[in-house]
Amino acid sequence: MQIYLPIAGISLDIFLLFGLGGLVGLLSGIFGVGGGFLLTPLLFLVGVPPAVAVATSANQIMASSVSAVLNHFRRRTVDIRMGLVLQAGGLVGAMLGMLVFNSLKSLGQIDLLINLSYIALLGSVGVLMFAEALTALRRAHRDEAPPARRRDRNWVHTWPLKRRFRASGLYISVIPPVLVGIVIGVLSAIMGIGGGFILVPAMIYILHMPTKVVIGTSLFQIILVSGATALMHAISNHTVDVVLATVLLVGGVTGAQIGTTLGARLKAEQLRFLLAALVLAVCLKLSFDLVLAPSEPFSLGAPA
Repeated sequence: MQIYLPIAGISLDIFLLFGLGGLVGLLSGIFGVGGGFLLTPLLFLVGVPPAVAVATSANQIMASSVSAVLNHFRRRTVDIRMGLVLQAGGLVGAMLGMLVFNSLKSLGQIDLLINLSYIALLGSVGVLMFAEALTALRRAHRDEAPPARRRDRNWVHTWPLKRRFRASGLYISVIPPVLVGIVIGVLSAIMGIGGGFILVPAMIYILHMPTKVVIGTSLFQIILVSGATALMHAISNHTVDVVLATVLLVGGVTGAQIGTTLGARLKAEQLRFLLAALVLAVCLKLSFDLVLAPSEPFSLGAPA
């Protein structure tokens, strides 16, 4: 059954869109990632214009993060002060990203920028995840315990403007969290991602936050930044497709419930390997489409 997407200006099968939302929700439930870094390029592949895919994905990520973060608030696994600092940086980054987005859109280069950004991001993340998954599989085969994560003092403890983050048990400068937030905000505005798959490792390995508060704090940060990004896209570019976002959200909620059940039954090493393979497959497909000759060749010469 076809459904018309007014902002995208195309008609797509509603079950296809529901399936995409369900797939991303499934991955979210299994792997604990927001899925925006896969949802947006998958929308490219089914014909949704990149600018619309970016803005609509940010809207969907915000809605799904609100639902997820409520459980973390109940379990008291959200560092609100750290989240507010990250959000401050994220809002600055989102505004900077929107300036870049709108400037390149006026030059007609925004689709190319989005595609190249996703190829670089998915390629680098996919390779790193693939290597880490292989290491984990070899360690599991040898029955070796994973190395303990150290929380020694590093450069974040030497910068000025220190504040105490009681929920995380940290006393560090606010500058590194602000910088991390700015990077996530820029990526959110240009690529329509929540940035959790980058923010979570940064919070663990750079800020040295305890794992128990990382996921909840990341979701808390994503809500405001993704919401602001979606709002800026809607106001300045009118590229948020509410119909598309609604179908994706319904599919995502359904898939997440199934993914949570499946994730508890599969081994973590196998899950990481499968996710890495999927990320690399999407990256290769985007790369192939970028260099493939267009189906309708055109010429810059004068008409006959």
